[in-house]
Amino acid sequence: MPVGGVTSQPIGHFEFCELHHRDCAPHNASTIAARVTSYGWKTVVAINSTVNAAIEPMTDEELYGREEVWAYPDSGAGDCEDFVLEKRRRLMKAGFSASDLLITVVRKPNGEGHAVLTLRTNDGDFVLDNLNDDVLAWSDTPYTFLKRQASFDSGRWVKVETGTDLPVASLR
Repeated sequence: MPVGGVTSQPIGHFEFCELHHRDCAPHNASTIAARVTSYGWKTVVAINSTVNAAIEPMTDEELYGREEVWAYPDSGAGDCEDFVLEKRRRLMKAGFSASDLLITVVRKPNGEGHAVLTLRTNDGDFVLDNLNDDVLAWSDTPYTFLKRQASFDSGRWVKVETGTDLPVASLR
């Protein structure tokens, strides 16, 4: 997944980081994507499907009475960001590096915003999604990728440069 420069952090993530400083820190480890073993892939697939089955989809409005809240779904319910946070937490507990587990903001084909977890590997970037139990290469998803956490700092975000942005005007 080609990324560009630093961009704005989603407000929900900013507020999450205010409460969970450790989850949003710069990384001291290498930012070179890891090699995932066969056992590692089984772990990724199991965590993706287990979290998808364990959490009841519910909007932030229903849960918190607010439009945008990023939180661990400790109550057993949550929206797409909450699924992502839980998957990231479990994968980190299983030994994956935070620099390879990147919250990513995408646009669904219907134009609606959505969040997925991107797993960086030496074989490419893969998406864990609460709308699909299959772990897919990012390019095999139906999404338009907008931005994701920076691999060097969980509190920073970078643009995803897919080449699909069309200019609306130009100067000679």
